[in-house]
Amino acid sequence: MPEQRRHRTATRAVNIGLAANMLLAAVKMTVGILGRSSALLADGINSTSDVAYYLVVKIFMHFSRKPPDEEHPYGHSQLESISAMVVGCFIITTAVAIFWGAIRDAHTLWIRTAESGGASRSALWAALFTVVLKILLACFTRRVGRRTGHAAVLALADDHRNDILSAAGVAIGIFFGRAGWPWMDPLTGAFVALAVLWSGISILRDTSADLMDTVPGRVIAEQVTALARRVPGVEKLEEISAHRFGPYLMLNLIIGVNGSLSVAEGDRIATELEGHLREEMGLVRRVYVHYHPTDGHAGRGESETGGVACRKD
Repeated sequence: MPEQRRHRTATRAVNIGLAANMLLAAVKMTVGILGRSSALLADGINSTSDVAYYLVVKIFMHFSRKPPDEEHPYGHSQLESISAMVVGCFIITTAVAIFWGAIRDAHTLWIRTAESGGASRSALWAALFTVVLKILLACFTRRVGRRTGHAAVLALADDHRNDILSAAGVAIGIFFGRAGWPWMDPLTGAFVALAVLWSGISILRDTSADLMDTVPGRVIAEQVTALARRVPGVEKLEEISAHRFGPYLMLNLIIGVNGSLSVAEGDRIATELEGHLREEMGLVRRVYVHYHPTDGHAGRGESETGGVACRKD
């Protein structure tokens, strides 16, 4: 997907999610207060925090498009992974706050001797409305995240999924609360908070792996090996390494070629291999191909196409 289209698609998903969360935050907090549902009110607070980190993601996405400079020769795409990490931190913080608040409210209702009729019917309908809307948003955002490979959009899709669990838990709690177990309302919210907490930890784990250059080595090796076999003159693929930069990959390859070839011919083979890799592997931004003789001839050629020097040692 072209970079401009990729950015527009990802931005559209973020804007839709932002507008939806603003609506849900207002509805759930209002109905939660008027309808006497602490779980729905807590879920409204969760939606309010969603609005905050959606704004943060928009800011990071804007700066991630800055072109390369002297201090950042590969551009600023890593900000996409950093924004996903921010989302994970927000999710964990919100989950912890909701959990302890829910436990406190459940304990208060458990020891209270007075009868309670539970939350109002409007609170139940608000929770069910949230479930339906979040299912639609989760499906849409997940599809956009997979198409664009945008780490922050994928993290926001996970957050929509968390909101489905949260709202479903709220609906269950309100239902049982209205049936005569008012302490079930906040207690269900506590269990949902634990699920949300685990999701936040998973997002941090995945984005940390991106920032620490953890790449799917076996998948990349199989793709590169298959493409290298299609290039005449590549006699051996000696080494493959990859560096992840945001959603993109920088590949470093060492290939073996016939040692009797000229430097120019070795460069032609390396250039052809790079072209295949860039065409077939869409998120590859740069490829560095180093070529060695495979038949015992002295000398070593190194080539990186795209304006970088090629030399013979």
